[in-house]
Amino acid sequence: MKIKLLGVALLLFQASRLLLALPSAPEFEVASIKPTRSSLGVSGGCHGRDARFGPTDMEAGVPLGRCVITAGRLTHIMAIAFKIDVNRIDGRPEWEGPLRFDLEAKAENASATQDELLQMLRNLLADRFKLKASRETREESGYALVLAKNGPKLKEARPDEETRFVVRGSSVNKKDGADGQKLPLNTVTGQNLPLHQLLDVLSRAAGAAVVDRTGLTGSYDFTLSWEPGENLSGPLQQQLGLKLEGQKVPVEYITIVSAERPTEN
Repeated sequence: MKIKLLGVALLLFQASRLLLALPSAPEFEVASIKPTRSSLGVSGGCHGRDARFGPTDMEAGVPLGRCVITAGRLTHIMAIAFKIDVNRIDGRPEWEGPLRFDLEAKAENASATQDELLQMLRNLLADRFKLKASRETREESGYALVLAKNGPKLKEARPDEETRFVVRGSSVNKKDGADGQKLPLNTVTGQNLPLHQLLDVLSRAAGAAVVDRTGLTGSYDFTLSWEPGENLSGPLQQQLGLKLEGQKVPVEYITIVSAERPTEN
């Protein structure tokens, strides 16, 4: 009996050592969340050392190693933190509608990666907003981006090329509730970018989720142009050697289980 008790005690001791050795959840060195004073729509994001932004991206002006979000609702901040379309967040609390916040948070050093900053932002939401949320994947009608019959017409980028992503064209209403923001969709120019950077624009233009099933993993230079209201299939095949196939695709959703107004600090 004594030998068994000693064995249990040793196991508990080893387990406690393992628990003590686990790294703590990453946190910002300093973080501030305050009611906004801006009359403009949401802007900003996070800027990790490995992030690649184009000049028109909201995050382009954010200092390295920081998350700076202006005039963001809880769901706007969640969309950035979880890398999800704001329209795929359900269960919004009643108080969220009129409340927007200015958030500024700084990592301990500027070497934090983009994923590390986003994890810190998720932890900040759990701490200040007491956010609890669940994630699920739903199968929905959408499109798969695949290779066209004659293969891709993409130019592989040089490793030393500057990263650029520019979207220009006619204005299309952005599905973001009362914001009334506009997103230009007609010409997309990418330089030294992976194809997944194109998916959000294609999703908005096609009006449904688009997933990448090309199997292409490199970084490319590309330009895609189409007329307002034009079906994307023709331009995609002619200009990039790609096409959209209608399929059931996995779409991630987040449901807010509970959340509170944040404390100001």
